[in-house]
Amino acid sequence: MTKSDSIQSEPASKLIDQRIADLGDWRGDMLARMRKLIHDVVPDVEETWKWRGVPVWEHDGIICTGETYKAKVKLTFAKGASLDDPKHLFNSSLDGNVRRALDIEEGQQIDERAFKELVRAAVALNAAKKSGSARKR
Repeated sequence: MTKSDSIQSEPASKLIDQRIADLGDWRGDMLARMRKLIHDVVPDVEETWKWRGVPVWEHDGIICTGETYKAKVKLTFAKGASLDDPKHLFNSSLDGNVRRALDIEEGQQIDERAFKELVRAAVALNAAKKSGSARKR
């Protein structure tokens, strides 16, 4: 069994825990904080690990991904362009027709209530699309 095989056999939640611990700085703290907010809104959220190491939160489809870079934590909402963002949290990937992202830099304050509303809206959109596709069958 290769190292890659053993990583894939780990539950996604443990891989995300490990990513947070390995970061060991503000990015790990921020990723953990945003993960908690997602779980607050969607207690039965499914955590997955895709694309060679990207934490993903799903409920009837992808809600968002959580990537970490040298100077930011990036939360990309899979269908963000279809979500209302009255508090203008989205500050990245604004030109596309589908995704929207929130880039968080060290020391940046996050409007937790507005973030939770985006998560709720993403879950509702996923549920609506799922029930709509079920009706088409």
